[in-house]
Amino acid sequence: MVNAQVDIKDTTLSIPMFYASYAYQIPGGDLADRFGNNSLIGGGFQWKTSENWIWGADFNFYFGNDIKIADEMLTNLKTEIGQIIDMAGNVASYSLYERGYFFAFRFGKLIPVLSPNPNSGFVITGSVGYLQHKVRIEVNQNSVPQLNGDYKKGYDRLTGGFAVAEFVGYTFLSNSRLLNFYAGFEFTQAFTKPLRDVNFDTMEPDEVKNRTDLMSGVKIGWIIPLFKRMPEKYYYY
Repeated sequence: MVNAQVDIKDTTLSIPMFYASYAYQIPGGDLADRFGNNSLIGGGFQWKTSENWIWGADFNFYFGNDIKIADEMLTNLKTEIGQIIDMAGNVASYSLYERGYFFAFRFGKLIPVLSPNPNSGFVITGSVGYLQHKVRIEVNQNSVPQLNGDYKKGYDRLTGGFAVAEFVGYTFLSNSRLLNFYAGFEFTQAFTKPLRDVNFDTMEPDEVKNRTDLMSGVKIGWIIPLFKRMPEKYYYY
């Protein structure tokens, strides 16, 4: 009898793993009327079973600075030439940003094709969760009382709802266990609603009540696999 260690090179393993990710996305649907392209950073945990099924959960944070409705916002606070005056009578300096998050549960399958081992290959996953986004308003030195504290909530266009996402890409877990990553394309569809009863600048609620917010882009991630101590495999002669 000869014994040997089960190896990632020739055995399909059950592997828990943490990961961190980045994506660059293009908006579509109702989201494209409000924001331009955005970035995403995220992280999560997933488990690849010995049958190459994948399940887990992750949290993604969206951010960008292309606000297409900037000229339509804060109109009740602006002068005729589009400026906001602060408490000292000076022109206030402020910025608008896109902010959002997507918390989701994931499930999918790894297909070991064109891979260095049976634990790498093409991956298809689907996600289901909750997505929320808004316009973040930052005023230099908080010099505009109308935009301090909870007053900002009347202008931020907070929106949220149920969302799904699909990822198609490739996962690489190296034989040496040192280089582990994934890359591919992700598509998100969110079915959202405005979460503010009224916008202070228009004194009306958002015109679109049932939104379809879309995002698509390239996503890459770094994987930290948590390999267990490998069990022994026995060969009888």
